[in-house]
Formats: sequence, C-alpha cells, structure tokens
Amino acid sequence: MKSPILSFLVTSMLLGAMMSAQNTEEDLQITAKDSIVQSSWIFGVGLNAVNDSGNVFNGLFNVSDSWNMVPFPSRISIGRYFKSGLGIEAIGTYNQYKEGNIIDGSRNPENIDYLGLDARLTYDLNKIVGQTGWFDPYVGIGLGYTDANNLGRGTYNAVVGFRTWFSDRWGLDFSSSGKWSMGSENGATNHLQHAAGVVYQFGIEKGLSRRGEEKLELLAAIEKEKQRQMDSISAVNREKEALLLAERLKNEKKAAALATVKEAKLKAERDRKDAIEKRIAELGYVYFDLNSSFLTKESKGILNSLASILKEIPTIELKITSHTDSRGASKYNDWLSEKRVQSTKNYLISIGVGDAKLLTEAYGESHLLNECDDTTYCPEEKHKINRRSEFIVLKF
Repeated sequence: MKSPILSFLVTSMLLGAMMSAQNTEEDLQITAKDSIVQSSWIFGVGLNAVNDSGNVFNGLFNVSDSWNMVPFPSRISIGRYFKSGLGIEAIGTYNQYKEGNIIDGSRNPENIDYLGLDARLTYDLNKIVGQTGWFDPYVGIGLGYTDANNLGRGTYNAVVGFRTWFSDRWGLDFSSSGKWSMGSENGATNHLQHAAGVVYQFGIEKGLSRRGEEKLELLAAIEKEKQRQMDSISAVNREKEALLLAERLKNEKKAAALATVKEAKLKAERDRKDAIEKRIAELGYVYFDLNSSFLTKESKGILNSLASILKEIPTIELKITSHTDSRGASKYNDWLSEKRVQSTKNYLISIGVGDAKLLTEAYGESHLLNECDDTTYCPEEKHKINRRSEFIVLKF
C-alpha cells in the first residue's frame, strides 16, 4: 500500500494539471465569432456594364468609349449556395450599347438593346483559403443566352468575383464575367460583363467555422483528459478513504449537527438576498428615449430610490447592464449602450453611491426582451421595452 504522503503528492499534481486544463478550456469556449453561414439563398439587385469593344485589353479601362451602362438597376439574380462551397445562380441583365461607343472595333451608329440570361455554377474560395467571416471570393463557369448588337447567341461564361458582408443577411457583390459565343457563323462576338449590386441572404443555415471545429475537437480532448485524471484521482481517493473511514464515521454525527446550523444560516442569507433583490426589482428598469443616453425625470426617480437602498445596505455590490433596441447598426448600438450604462453609473455616483460598489456591462442589442429584432416590425411601445438599464445584485 502507498504511503499517505505519496498519495497526497500524486493527488496535488493531478489537481494542478486539471486546473491548467480548466484555464485552457475557458479560452476555447465556442462563441458567436465561431459561427458562420454555411448555406443560404441569395437574392441580388444591381448594375451591369458591358465591354464589347472587340479588343478586351485595349478597352478594359476605357470606360467612356468601351463600357456600356444604363442609369438604373439592370441586373437581378437568385441563387442557392451549399455547405460544400458550390452555388447555383440564375441571372438576368439588361443593357444598351450606346451610340458612339466602340462596339466590336467600330463606332456604334445607334443605341442597341442588350439582353442576357445566364446560369452559372460557382465555388467559394474560402473553402480553400479559410473563412474570413466578411469577405467571400468566388470563381465560376456557366452557360447563357445573349442578344447583343441585334445578334442572338449562346455563350460559354467564366466569372471571378467577391462578396463583402455587413451582416449575416446584407452585403455587396462585385464580379466580372467573360462571355464566349458558342458559334461565330453569324458574326456574334465575345465580350466582358462587369456587375456590382446589393445582395440579401435568406433561408440561412449556420455552422461552425474551421476554427470553431478545431475548438470543439480540443474541448473534446480536454474533456477526455479530465475524465482520465478524475479516474486517477478516484483510485488515489479510494486508497485514502480506506484509511480515513473510521475517523469519518466518528465525525459524521458532529458534522450533521454543524450542517444543520450552516443550512439555517445559508437559508437566512438566501432569504435576505431574495428580499433585497425583490426591493430592487420592484423599482423597475431605467428606460431611455430613442438614440439617447440621457436620464429622464422618471429614471432619476428610480435611481434615487435605488441609491437609498444601497446606502441603507452598504455591503451591496451591484452590476448595471444597459441595452438598446434592435434599430440601428450593431456597432452603433454597442456604443450607445456603453453611453447608457456610464450615464446610469455616473448619476448614482453623483448622489453618493460609491464607485467600488458598481460594476457595468453594455450589451447593445444582443439581449432583447421581446421579438423586436431586425427582421420583425414592432411599434415604438415595444421597442421602448428594450432601451433600458437593469440592476443585478452581485454581493450583499
């Protein structure tokens, strides 16, 4: 049998290893940043420009003479994009060859309509280079039908482009496509088509990014190691318990009595905390006007009552959290909730509440109390419910 000293040393080493693993596990927690859009539908509206000058490289940047555009939305698209990185998209475009522009090496004598219907298969390059979260480059190939310069022709298409995302739903799409005529018997030419527009994602399915999956694998490995360490500690403890069993039985009666006293004390503390939390909860929240961090007369009245409680029970430590409604950009709402939580804290300090008693946290629009998110219309009365400061008792 191992000596008690050796068992103690082994147990201490295992506990130290577990504490180190716990710190690593906290660093590896899965967060919203590890979640990405894996598949969705994408609808787009925008502009297109056609370069059919006859010499792509000479006319590539000759916008005034070689590019043809119309001053209104002239491109519409709908596509489905899959977890594999592949996407299928249908695109319709309208344009007009301008009188005086260079078309197939000659000056165009009159305005001529341009119509295009295309289908393409694309691949998300982030599947190769790694997810960026906001920047999505892609390449693709496709087929189409184009009526240009009064000549209809089938086309083989190739595309390169990228999308940049402002949120999970909204972004911009930029691309350039080469269109090669399937036959030149009727004089139909090859040309370039550039596009830029706004895109909207719906039918979104999210999943973990590559980094998120790596975190998940590491967490599983840590959990397995923790279980192994716990099994080792259990083996050590069984040996130790054999030596301590007699003493434990002797002390059980005394421990039971002490536990009864301790439980009564804990219950009294819980009842006292519940009473304090109830008093603070009955004051209600501090509400703010739209786009404002200024305290109203009613809000100051609530804070005055809260200050009275804090002065009456000076051992209370309080956490103040502030929030916004869903309207406005997320970064703006983060900034506004920070202004609100500081405004709330500063007022309490100004009426005599100690700074050390107050902790703060700003949540922006991430803790809504109702359904009024970016996708749901709500009247002002419902939005107002989310523009608030709340109070949480940390210590008493």
